[in-house]
Amino acid sequence: MAITQTQLRSFLAVFRTGSVTAAADELIVTQPSVSAAVSALSRELGVDLTERNGRSIRPTPAGEAFVPYAADVLGLLEQGTRASREAAQVAAKELRIAAVTTAGEYIVPPLMQAFSASHPEIALSLDVGNRERVFERVRSHRSDVAVGGRPPSEGVLGECFLENPIAIITAPDDPLAGKHALPIEELGGRPWLLREEGSGTRTMTEEFLAAYELRPPLLTLGSNGAIKEAARAGLGVSLQSRLTARLELEVGLLATIDVSARLPQRHWYLLRPEHGPLRPPVEEFLSFVRSEGGKALERVRLR
Repeated sequence: MAITQTQLRSFLAVFRTGSVTAAADELIVTQPSVSAAVSALSRELGVDLTERNGRSIRPTPAGEAFVPYAADVLGLLEQGTRASREAAQVAAKELRIAAVTTAGEYIVPPLMQAFSASHPEIALSLDVGNRERVFERVRSHRSDVAVGGRPPSEGVLGECFLENPIAIITAPDDPLAGKHALPIEELGGRPWLLREEGSGTRTMTEEFLAAYELRPPLLTLGSNGAIKEAARAGLGVSLQSRLTARLELEVGLLATIDVSARLPQRHWYLLRPEHGPLRPPVEEFLSFVRSEGGKALERVRLR
């Protein structure tokens, strides 16, 4: 079987963009070359990997099944190339970090600052997105390590390293904020503020409401900052990591509602690809977070 990197890259670009034209633009090649590469890959595998869907192209069931393997192969080859160049000292050491939005805003920056102080020779980069984006970047080896919630069952390994306390936040003048062990049903008629689709915080909130059979009005907002401002303005309540609202709670710009229902139990995880060896910069970062990194985060939380 003579599968090439060009065929794999072309197929994955078509999968991501949904069209040969967009894939060609992404790869900076001609449309016929993309079509030829995907067709050649299909012939090598003996199955059709894509099919027409109106004016766009979508993967067939065979194509869907092949995607994670193609991404894994390309990712491992890229990692191997990077590792060999770093070992030969012809390329600078690099660590690509990904993080879900909350972790990217409140956890990873102090980790990067502390890690860089002791490892200035390693160049760091950070990609922040929702849960789905982060898991896909790790699974495909486009990020070396990530910080997020509990990982899915395949493709990503997770190591719990920090608690993530959850609270229901509300406006500081909310009359329910001063009560103790409030029945959760009393919040069933209140608007609840949610993050966007694909957010782990949104999924957590939806599962929490479903568990208590609550069907409140929902308002979707695209960031933690927007949710905090909406809650402060009295537009609704929200289930949030305490870390996101720490400062606002300390100075009285937000308040919490104490309910008798058990709030979700969450932790932060170090995430890495399931397959392939880890390059030395990745090993060094993981070792740092397990030791000094945790202490650095605790100092930040206690400021």
